[in-house]
Amino acid sequence: MSVRELVVLGTASQVPTRHRNHNGYLLRWDGEGILFDPGEGTQRQMLRAGVAAHDLNRICVTHFHGDHSLGLAGVIQRINLDRVPHEVTAHYPRSGQRFFDRLRYATAYRETVALTEAPVDTEGPLVVTPAYTLEARRLSHPVESYGYRLTEPDGLRMLPERLAAHGIEGPDVGRIQREGSLGGVPLDEVSEVRPGQRFAFVMDTRLCAGVHELAEGCDLLVIESTFLDEDEELAADHGHLTAGQAARTAREAGVRHLVLTHFSQRYSDPEEFERQARAAGYEGELTVARDLMRVPVPKRR
Repeated sequence: MSVRELVVLGTASQVPTRHRNHNGYLLRWDGEGILFDPGEGTQRQMLRAGVAAHDLNRICVTHFHGDHSLGLAGVIQRINLDRVPHEVTAHYPRSGQRFFDRLRYATAYRETVALTEAPVDTEGPLVVTPAYTLEARRLSHPVESYGYRLTEPDGLRMLPERLAAHGIEGPDVGRIQREGSLGGVPLDEVSEVRPGQRFAFVMDTRLCAGVHELAEGCDLLVIESTFLDEDEELAADHGHLTAGQAARTAREAGVRHLVLTHFSQRYSDPEEFERQARAAGYEGELTVARDLMRVPVPKRR
Protein backbone atom coordinates (compact mmCIF):
# COMPACT_ATOMS: atom_id res chain seq x y z
CA MET A 1 0.00 0.00 0.00
CA SER A 2 1.44 3.37 -0.99
CA VAL A 3 1.88 5.99 1.72
CA ARG A 4 2.69 9.64 1.19
CA GLU A 5 3.15 11.54 4.41
CA LEU A 6 5.49 13.80 6.34
CA VAL A 7 6.75 12.50 9.69
CA VAL A 8 7.90 15.43 11.83
CA LEU A 9 10.83 14.46 14.03
CA GLY A 10 11.78 17.88 15.37
CA THR A 11 10.68 21.50 15.02
CA ALA A 12 13.05 23.70 17.06
CA SER A 13 15.44 26.26 15.65
CA GLN A 14 18.97 26.60 17.04
CA VAL A 15 18.10 25.63 20.63
CA PRO A 16 15.89 22.62 21.47
CA THR A 17 13.27 23.01 24.18
CA ARG A 18 11.52 20.61 26.53
CA HIS A 19 8.85 20.06 23.90
CA ARG A 20 10.75 20.56 20.64
CA ASN A 21 13.70 18.56 19.36
CA HIS A 22 16.13 19.92 16.81
CA ASN A 23 15.03 19.63 13.18
CA GLY A 24 14.27 16.38 11.42
CA TYR A 25 11.64 15.46 8.82
CA LEU A 26 10.96 12.22 6.98
CA LEU A 27 8.97 12.25 3.77
CA ARG A 28 7.44 8.86 3.02
CA TRP A 29 6.80 8.71 -0.71
CA ASP A 30 5.32 5.34 -1.59
CA GLY A 31 8.18 2.88 -1.02
CA GLU A 32 10.89 5.48 -0.40
CA GLY A 33 11.90 7.57 2.58
CA ILE A 34 13.68 10.93 2.29
CA LEU A 35 15.14 12.35 5.50
CA PHE A 36 15.53 16.13 5.58
CA ASP A 37 17.86 18.10 7.88
CA PRO A 38 18.66 15.59 10.65
CA GLY A 39 19.55 17.76 13.63
CA GLU A 40 20.88 16.57 16.95
CA GLY A 41 18.73 13.83 18.46
CA THR A 42 17.21 12.68 15.18
CA GLN A 43 18.09 9.02 15.76
CA ARG A 44 16.19 9.09 19.07
CA GLN A 45 13.22 10.83 17.46
CA MET A 46 13.15 8.22 14.70
CA LEU A 47 12.77 5.56 17.36
CA ARG A 48 9.92 7.44 19.01
CA ALA A 49 8.17 7.97 15.66
CA GLY A 50 8.52 4.37 14.52
CA VAL A 51 10.96 5.23 11.73
CA ALA A 52 13.65 2.63 11.05
CA ALA A 53 17.01 3.09 9.36
CA HIS A 54 15.73 0.70 6.68
CA ASP A 55 13.11 3.33 5.78
CA LEU A 56 15.77 5.76 4.52
CA ASN A 57 16.71 6.01 0.85
CA ARG A 58 17.91 9.60 0.71
CA ILE A 59 19.18 12.24 3.12
CA CYS A 60 18.82 15.90 2.10
CA VAL A 61 20.67 18.57 4.07
CA THR A 62 19.82 22.19 3.33
CA HIS A 63 22.91 23.66 5.05
CA PHE A 64 25.50 22.95 7.70
CA HIS A 65 24.28 24.76 10.78
CA GLY A 66 24.17 22.34 13.68
CA ASP A 67 20.42 22.27 14.22
CA HIS A 68 20.08 20.93 10.67
CA SER A 69 22.99 18.51 10.48
CA LEU A 70 24.46 17.37 13.81
CA GLY A 71 22.27 14.28 13.73
CA LEU A 72 24.00 13.05 10.58
CA ALA A 73 26.69 11.21 12.55
CA GLY A 74 24.22 9.09 14.47
CA VAL A 75 21.91 8.46 11.52
CA ILE A 76 24.76 7.36 9.25
CA GLN A 77 26.17 5.05 11.90
CA ARG A 78 22.71 3.59 12.53
CA ILE A 79 22.30 2.90 8.81
CA ASN A 80 25.52 0.90 8.96
CA LEU A 81 24.76 -0.80 12.29
CA ASP A 82 21.42 -2.03 10.93
CA ARG A 83 23.02 -3.08 7.64
CA VAL A 84 20.45 -1.34 5.48
CA PRO A 85 20.29 -3.55 2.36
CA HIS A 86 19.87 -0.78 -0.21
CA GLU A 87 21.88 2.21 -1.33
CA VAL A 88 21.36 5.45 0.59
CA THR A 89 22.16 8.75 -1.15
CA ALA A 90 23.10 11.96 0.66
CA HIS A 91 22.54 15.41 -0.88
CA TYR A 92 24.10 18.50 0.75
CA PRO A 93 25.81 21.75 -0.30
CA ARG A 94 29.19 20.95 -1.82
CA SER A 95 30.69 23.95 -0.01
CA GLY A 96 30.08 22.05 3.24
CA GLN A 97 31.95 18.91 2.17
CA ARG A 98 34.39 19.23 5.07
CA PHE A 99 31.50 19.28 7.54
CA PHE A 100 29.87 16.26 5.94
CA ASP A 101 33.17 14.37 6.07
CA ARG A 102 33.63 15.17 9.75
CA LEU A 103 30.10 14.09 10.60
CA ARG A 104 30.26 10.92 8.52
CA TYR A 105 33.47 9.87 10.26
CA ALA A 106 32.92 11.53 13.64
CA THR A 107 33.80 8.29 15.47
CA ALA A 108 34.98 4.79 14.67
CA TYR A 109 32.42 2.32 13.27
CA ARG A 110 32.22 -0.43 10.71
CA GLU A 111 30.96 0.65 7.30
CA THR A 112 28.57 -1.92 5.87
CA VAL A 113 26.32 0.18 3.61
CA ALA A 114 26.83 1.91 0.28
CA LEU A 115 26.32 5.58 1.21
CA THR A 116 26.50 7.59 -2.00
CA GLU A 117 27.56 11.20 -1.66
CA ALA A 118 25.81 13.53 -4.14
CA PRO A 119 26.78 17.09 -3.17
CA VAL A 120 24.79 20.01 -4.59
CA ASP A 121 26.51 22.96 -6.22
CA THR A 122 23.96 24.09 -8.78
CA GLU A 123 20.24 24.66 -9.09
CA GLY A 124 17.97 22.28 -10.95
CA PRO A 125 17.27 18.55 -11.04
CA LEU A 126 19.40 16.32 -8.82
CA VAL A 127 17.85 12.99 -9.73
CA VAL A 128 15.03 11.79 -11.98
CA THR A 129 13.26 8.53 -11.14
CA PRO A 130 10.04 7.02 -12.52
CA ALA A 131 8.30 8.15 -9.31
CA TYR A 132 9.61 11.72 -8.96
CA THR A 133 12.13 14.38 -9.87
CA LEU A 134 14.14 15.85 -6.98
CA GLU A 135 15.54 19.31 -7.58
CA ALA A 136 17.28 22.04 -5.60
CA ARG A 137 17.08 25.83 -5.45
CA ARG A 138 19.50 28.19 -3.76
CA LEU A 139 18.24 30.03 -0.68
CA SER A 140 19.44 33.18 1.14
CA HIS A 141 21.17 32.44 4.45
CA PRO A 142 24.51 33.42 6.02
CA VAL A 143 25.92 30.06 4.87
CA GLU A 144 25.19 28.37 1.55
CA SER A 145 21.77 26.76 1.70
CA TYR A 146 19.52 24.89 -0.72
CA GLY A 147 15.84 24.02 -0.60
CA TYR A 148 14.47 20.85 -2.14
CA ARG A 149 11.42 20.12 -4.28
CA LEU A 150 9.96 16.76 -5.27
CA THR A 151 7.66 16.58 -8.30
CA GLU A 152 5.71 13.56 -9.45
CA PRO A 153 5.28 13.17 -13.24
CA ASP A 154 1.86 14.12 -14.55
CA GLY A 155 -0.44 11.20 -15.29
CA LEU A 156 -3.75 10.58 -17.01
CA ARG A 157 -7.22 10.39 -15.56
CA MET A 158 -9.71 8.38 -17.62
CA LEU A 159 -13.14 9.98 -18.00
CA PRO A 160 -15.93 7.38 -17.61
CA GLU A 161 -18.57 9.50 -19.35
CA ARG A 162 -16.48 9.97 -22.47
CA LEU A 163 -15.40 6.33 -22.51
CA ALA A 164 -19.05 5.30 -22.35
CA ALA A 165 -19.99 7.76 -25.10
CA HIS A 166 -17.51 6.01 -27.41
CA GLY A 167 -18.48 2.53 -26.25
CA ILE A 168 -15.07 1.84 -24.74
CA GLU A 169 -15.21 -0.51 -21.78
CA GLY A 170 -13.53 -3.47 -20.11
CA PRO A 171 -10.11 -4.48 -21.57
CA ASP A 172 -10.41 -1.79 -24.24
CA VAL A 173 -9.81 0.89 -21.58
CA GLY A 174 -6.35 -0.51 -20.94
CA ARG A 175 -5.76 -0.94 -24.64
CA ILE A 176 -6.42 2.71 -25.49
CA GLN A 177 -4.12 3.73 -22.65
CA ARG A 178 -1.32 1.55 -24.01
CA GLU A 179 -1.78 2.29 -27.71
CA GLY A 180 -2.85 5.94 -27.63
CA SER A 181 -5.97 5.45 -29.73
CA LEU A 182 -8.69 2.88 -30.42
CA GLY A 183 -11.03 2.67 -33.37
CA GLY A 184 -10.18 6.20 -34.41
CA VAL A 185 -10.73 7.59 -30.89
CA PRO A 186 -7.57 9.33 -29.58
CA LEU A 187 -6.62 8.89 -25.94
CA ASP A 188 -6.91 12.60 -25.17
CA GLU A 189 -10.59 12.45 -26.21
CA VAL A 190 -11.43 10.18 -23.26
CA SER A 191 -8.92 11.36 -20.65
CA GLU A 192 -7.43 14.44 -19.04
CA VAL A 193 -4.08 15.29 -17.45
CA ARG A 194 -3.83 14.38 -13.78
CA PRO A 195 -1.25 16.75 -12.25
CA GLY A 196 1.53 15.02 -10.35
CA GLN A 197 1.86 15.82 -6.66
CA ARG A 198 4.43 18.36 -5.53
CA PHE A 199 6.30 18.70 -2.25
CA ALA A 200 8.84 21.32 -1.18
CA PHE A 201 11.13 21.73 1.80
CA VAL A 202 12.28 25.28 2.55
CA MET A 203 14.46 25.93 5.57
CA ASP A 204 16.65 28.76 6.81
CA THR A 205 16.33 31.63 4.35
CA ARG A 206 15.24 35.16 3.76
CA LEU A 207 12.66 35.78 1.06
CA CYS A 208 14.31 35.18 -2.30
CA ALA A 209 13.56 33.80 -5.75
CA GLY A 210 14.35 30.27 -4.62
CA VAL A 211 11.64 30.34 -1.96
CA HIS A 212 8.96 31.24 -4.49
CA GLU A 213 10.20 28.76 -7.11
CA LEU A 214 10.20 25.90 -4.62
CA ALA A 215 6.73 26.73 -3.30
CA GLU A 216 5.00 27.20 -6.67
CA GLY A 217 1.94 24.95 -6.99
CA CYS A 218 2.89 22.66 -4.09
CA ASP A 219 0.45 20.22 -2.58
CA LEU A 220 2.51 20.19 0.63
CA LEU A 221 4.99 22.92 1.59
CA VAL A 222 7.18 22.58 4.68
CA ILE A 223 8.67 25.98 5.40
CA GLU A 224 10.50 27.66 8.25
CA SER A 225 8.77 30.42 10.20
CA THR A 226 11.40 31.06 12.85
CA PHE A 227 10.06 34.46 13.86
CA LEU A 228 6.74 36.20 14.32
CA ASP A 229 5.97 39.24 12.18
CA GLU A 230 6.86 41.80 14.83
CA ASP A 231 10.45 40.54 14.61
CA GLU A 232 10.71 40.79 10.81
CA GLU A 233 13.87 42.93 10.97
CA LEU A 234 15.53 40.37 13.23
CA ALA A 235 14.48 37.62 10.84
CA ALA A 236 16.09 39.40 7.89
CA ASP A 237 19.29 40.05 9.84
CA HIS A 238 19.65 36.34 10.66
CA GLY A 239 18.47 34.98 7.31
CA HIS A 240 15.04 33.70 8.33
CA LEU A 241 11.33 34.04 7.57
CA THR A 242 8.40 35.16 9.68
CA ALA A 243 5.06 33.38 9.90
CA GLY A 244 3.43 36.05 7.76
CA GLN A 245 6.12 35.89 5.08
CA ALA A 246 5.85 32.12 4.88
CA ALA A 247 2.07 32.29 4.63
CA ARG A 248 2.06 34.99 1.94
CA THR A 249 4.52 32.91 -0.05
CA ALA A 250 2.18 29.93 0.20
CA ARG A 251 -0.86 32.01 -0.72
CA GLU A 252 0.80 33.50 -3.81
CA ALA A 253 2.13 30.08 -4.87
CA GLY A 254 -1.24 28.31 -4.58
CA VAL A 255 -0.03 25.88 -1.91
CA ARG A 256 -2.72 23.46 -0.78
CA HIS A 257 -1.29 22.47 2.62
CA LEU A 258 1.17 24.68 4.49
CA VAL A 259 3.32 23.30 7.32
CA LEU A 260 5.04 25.93 9.48
CA THR A 261 8.04 24.81 11.53
CA HIS A 262 11.54 25.73 12.87
CA PHE A 263 10.32 27.92 15.71
CA SER A 264 12.50 30.17 17.85
CA GLN A 265 12.53 29.29 21.54
CA ARG A 266 11.69 32.91 22.33
CA TYR A 267 7.97 32.28 21.66
CA SER A 268 5.74 30.40 24.09
CA ASP A 269 2.44 30.41 22.18
CA PRO A 270 2.56 28.29 18.99
CA GLU A 271 -0.99 29.32 18.11
CA GLU A 272 0.28 32.82 17.36
CA PHE A 273 2.06 31.44 14.27
CA GLU A 274 -1.26 30.18 12.95
CA ARG A 275 -3.01 33.47 13.73
CA GLN A 276 -0.39 35.47 11.86
CA ALA A 277 -0.43 33.05 8.91
CA ARG A 278 -4.21 33.44 8.60
CA ALA A 279 -3.90 37.21 8.96
CA ALA A 280 -1.53 37.14 5.99
CA GLY A 281 -4.37 35.76 3.88
CA TYR A 282 -3.50 32.08 3.57
CA GLU A 283 -6.77 30.12 3.34
CA GLY A 284 -5.57 26.59 2.58
CA GLU A 285 -4.95 23.77 5.00
CA LEU A 286 -2.51 24.90 7.68
CA THR A 287 -0.46 22.95 10.22
CA VAL A 288 1.76 24.39 12.93
CA ALA A 289 4.16 21.49 13.28
CA ARG A 290 4.69 19.56 16.52
CA ASP A 291 7.29 16.91 17.16
CA LEU A 292 6.25 13.37 16.16
CA MET A 293 3.14 14.43 14.24
CA ARG A 294 2.29 12.95 10.83
CA VAL A 295 0.99 15.09 8.01
CA PRO A 296 -0.49 13.32 4.96
CA VAL A 297 0.23 14.64 1.50
CA PRO A 298 -3.11 15.94 0.14
CA LYS A 299 -4.97 13.67 -2.25
CA ARG A 300 -4.37 14.31 -5.92
CA ARG A 301 -6.22 17.22 -7.46
